[in-house]
Amino acid sequence: MAPGTPVFLLKTKSTPGDTYEETLSNTSNGFDFEPEFVPVLEHQFEPQGMAKVRDILHNRQIGTSRDAKYGGLIFTSQRAVEAFTKLVEDGKGESNWPYLQDIPVYSVGPATTRCLKAVPQTPCLQVFGEHTGNGETLAPFILDHYSEWYKDREVKPPLLFLVGDKRRDIIPKVLKGAGWQIDETVIYGTGEMKSFKQDFIKRLEETRDRRRRWVVVFSPSGCDSMLSALGFLDETTGKAKPKKLDRNTFIATIGPTTRDHLINKFGYEPEVSAEQPSPEGVWNAITQIEN
Repeated sequence: MAPGTPVFLLKTKSTPGDTYEETLSNTSNGFDFEPEFVPVLEHQFEPQGMAKVRDILHNRQIGTSRDAKYGGLIFTSQRAVEAFTKLVEDGKGESNWPYLQDIPVYSVGPATTRCLKAVPQTPCLQVFGEHTGNGETLAPFILDHYSEWYKDREVKPPLLFLVGDKRRDIIPKVLKGAGWQIDETVIYGTGEMKSFKQDFIKRLEETRDRRRRWVVVFSPSGCDSMLSALGFLDETTGKAKPKKLDRNTFIATIGPTTRDHLINKFGYEPEVSAEQPSPEGVWNAITQIEN
């Protein structure tokens, strides 16, 4: 039986299950993909931001009462949810903890939503925005939904946006443009793993004889190491080499931000880019060429 098509997912595997792995491993659709994770980023909690949010939770400053400092939460990253979950778990033992069942919690997509729904609170958090998929769509959704949630207030209560040190500013721009208050608080930092390039080179050597391989890129971070490991980067100029017609490795990006980064910084145009930042979006993009 011929070996399958390797799909290197440049991300940390989500737990307890990763929907990218589940979707791409499904052979019932006629494709034989072999997904494999190659983590690019390592994350560390940011002490100052964690301390700030810990105080906000302990002082019960998030809620629907008029004297609450914040009326809702925004998450666009699983890592931010992980940091938030740690704070919630650290506070176990307090009565009615963490008392956030009455506020709207906004999430950018399915993976982040799954993490939020697993936050240990009874009753569960009320999470909205799973269908949006990106900040450009989530921002106007928040404007409409939050306005309705606090329709009895002319001035909407501020929102707390828990973020990493690397993020886009589309949501704050849209909300502040509408005259709303939003507090961005950095609770984790991100950096490229020192071992990423060598780990990736090892995977590439193990699969160099395959007819085709895919690399799925989820973030601008690590793109230079990725292109260098593939031999696609001119180390002198820092730009991508011309594509060879006989190459067997193609690149897919999770969306337009990473695609544009590859094009603008390295002059490399990926073969495909997912229309939606989801497992189905990646699968649809890859199978356009595999068909």
